[in-house]
Amino acid sequence: MSDTRIDFSAPATLRKWPSVNKERVSATLGARPYMIMDGTLDECIERFMSQPESQHHLYEIHTAPQSDLVSAILSADHVIELARGGRAR
Repeated sequence: MSDTRIDFSAPATLRKWPSVNKERVSATLGARPYMIMDGTLDECIERFMSQPESQHHLYEIHTAPQSDLVSAILSADHVIELARGGRAR
């Protein structure tokens, strides 16, 4: 088991992709995710989790990479995994 710790107080940005009919507009069409909020990784995860589950796939969190556990861009699945793993409170 790894003893690697995640810094949930690290700066992060919650972003949302534009959508049509509840599906992401493709980056190949020029779409880019827009900012919802700046805060800490913990705050962004909390805000993400407060969104309707049916829209989770439209969101991502941008933050500084931390070891192998946190990449620069966290997908919805990764955010949910971090949330279930027990964020620092």
